[in-house]
Amino acid sequence: MMKISQRSLGMQASPIRKLVPYANQAKKRGIKVYHLNIGQPDIETPKVFMEAVKKADLDVLAYADSNGWEPLRDSIAAYYKRMGLTYETEDIIITNGGSEALQWAFIITCDPGEEILVPEPFYTNYRGFAAPYLANIRPITTYPENGFALPGRSEIESLITEKTKGIMLSNPGNPAGVVYSQEEVRLLADIARDRDIFIIADEVYREFCYDGKSATSFGTMTDILDRVILVDSVSKRFSACGARIGSLTSKNRDVMTAALKLGQARLCVPTLEMIGSKALYDLDPSYFKPIRERYEERRNLLIEELQKMEGVLCEKPGGAFYAIAKLPVDNAETFAIWLLTDFEKDGKTVMLAPVENFYQTPGMGVDEVRVAYVLNTEDLAEAMRILDISLKQYPGRIN
Repeated sequence: MMKISQRSLGMQASPIRKLVPYANQAKKRGIKVYHLNIGQPDIETPKVFMEAVKKADLDVLAYADSNGWEPLRDSIAAYYKRMGLTYETEDIIITNGGSEALQWAFIITCDPGEEILVPEPFYTNYRGFAAPYLANIRPITTYPENGFALPGRSEIESLITEKTKGIMLSNPGNPAGVVYSQEEVRLLADIARDRDIFIIADEVYREFCYDGKSATSFGTMTDILDRVILVDSVSKRFSACGARIGSLTSKNRDVMTAALKLGQARLCVPTLEMIGSKALYDLDPSYFKPIRERYEERRNLLIEELQKMEGVLCEKPGGAFYAIAKLPVDNAETFAIWLLTDFEKDGKTVMLAPVENFYQTPGMGVDEVRVAYVLNTEDLAEAMRILDISLKQYPGRIN
């Protein structure tokens, strides 16, 4: 009997997307579903993207270079320089979204059976990116009680073995919205230098920090740039998720040589999307201020409403556009499905992302959900009203 590979059998279904069929069925029944489950911003994509695409005068839509359209790489290098980072065009390769860059990071740093340390809870697709290449994720456990801050150096170093090839983290973080301090970034930089491992820095939410905070880029750690792999994307930064344009950046020539080989193996990134994305990176930095203010207003509304709900625990996140809420329920995934199959209020319900699979450690996050504040304030307020009612009616509520 023919069988598919164990690698493919062992891959997880996306815990973020696997509830979509339930949501689709709810919509077919006429239920309005408020999507708080996925980081799809409703912020308008800047019009310069489509304007640039429409202005493109191409007689033939040909293959692009495997390392990406050079004018886009130039614009990303200029964007980095505006932030005080020293990356040049030659240090940047364009990828099919940040997702491809993260997959490549696993391929480049790990042979089968080797490990990357990742603070948990983490973006669940990290596991999906690692699995096909037989790389393993080893968790650095963090806790909501102290804002998901990193543990001390000794605890982190106790997790390092001969199989450890690097540390991967998102800053600001998904799913917890944590913004790591400059001291925490420096701590990891010191560990990477002293233990001769890589840092894979997922910084796609860089601009979205609140309460006057800012994210410290690993690109500012100039003494370890040979071991930093920086991942970026237009998806969240410019609300252009469908463009699927990301980048992998490094000062390490061996890393970039390997990345180009991977780029050549998949030929290239779509030309029109690169043309549009160059226009995004050429935007004045003032573009981000009103966007950040909109997200901060949404965050404040969300946290205020969640903290009013009896039995709900939720710390205020410092960045990105996610929060983790601990709910008074027996199981968050069961509750999330119940919301879509057995509950509605005034013809409406809410879709959440259960957090258990954002952890690597078994048993953690069973009663937690990630809430994405990507809706306008009116819809977000209504979604919170409905969530509050649902928690009071849920048969598996724990008092």
